[in-house]
Amino acid sequence: QVQLVESGGTLVPPGGSLRLSCASSGFTLGWYSIGWFRQAPGKEREGVASISSSDGAPDYADSVKGRFTISRDTPKNTVYLQMNSLVPEDTAVYYCAAGAVRSLDQAMYNSWGQGTQVTVSA
Repeated sequence: QVQLVESGGTLVPPGGSLRLSCASSGFTLGWYSIGWFRQAPGKEREGVASISSSDGAPDYADSVKGRFTISRDTPKNTVYLQMNSLVPEDTAVYYCAAGAVRSLDQAMYNSWGQGTQVTVSA
C-alpha cells in the first residue's frame, strides 16, 4: 500500500492562498492517479481535485474550479494542491489519496494520507 504524507495546512485569512503537498517515500507517485479530498466538521468527505497518472490531466469539483490547481512534480515525487482565493467554506481537513484511475469518487482510491488541517478565518 502506498504511504502518503500531506503537509502545508495552516490558518489563512479569507482571500489568501495556500499550497498543500502530498509526498510519498518508497513509492513512485507518478505511477498513480492522485486525488485531493476534504472533510469539514459534520460533513462527508468530498473530492476536490484529481490528476491522472497517464497524461497528467486534472479534474476539479465545481466548488473549486478556477481557484484550485493540482499539479505533479515527478522528480520530487510530490503532488501539490495550490489553493487561491480561499473562503471560510474551504475550511476542512485535506487528504490526498492514490488510486488506479483519476476520479473525484473516494471509492476509487485505496491509499490515504493522514490529512492536514486548513482553516480559513480572519
